[in-house]
Amino acid sequence: MTVRTAELVMAIALALLSLGFMVKSAELAIGWVPGRGPGSGAWPFWLSLGMLLASLATVLRWFLRATPESRSTELYMSRSAVSIVGSSVAALLMLLIGIHYIGIYFSLILFLLFFLRIMGRHSWPTTVAIALLTPVAIFGLFEWALTIPLPKALSEPLFYPIYDLMY
Repeated sequence: MTVRTAELVMAIALALLSLGFMVKSAELAIGWVPGRGPGSGAWPFWLSLGMLLASLATVLRWFLRATPESRSTELYMSRSAVSIVGSSVAALLMLLIGIHYIGIYFSLILFLLFFLRIMGRHSWPTTVAIALLTPVAIFGLFEWALTIPLPKALSEPLFYPIYDLMY
């Protein structure tokens, strides 16, 4: 796919998404509600309208070949870029699946180990430190400070002793 084609495809996709968001937000009040201010659908509707207008301007500029991107016949993504993006998407998908089965904290450890060591090529000490300290910090913020439980799935019983200390 060329840069020119990618620009058109993205502009059309964003225009269609904008229309969908506008339709859904119009189910709520999008105008001014007397005595209360803007309706609950106002911000998403008007933001989506702005996104639609920007997308249509991009399509128009594409047809007019007004920008360097709209004239470019260069390859949009190299094979190595596709590989990196594909690996990242696969890792994020595995993170989401892992959250469902083993919970967010252990899934996050595995995700960070893969992403930092394999993708980022960081040293083992740096990788392990970040992979272990990040979930601990997130646990401290959400579970302890904000008292917002995050999904733990099968790993929930491992947290009971920590809950006994916290509460």
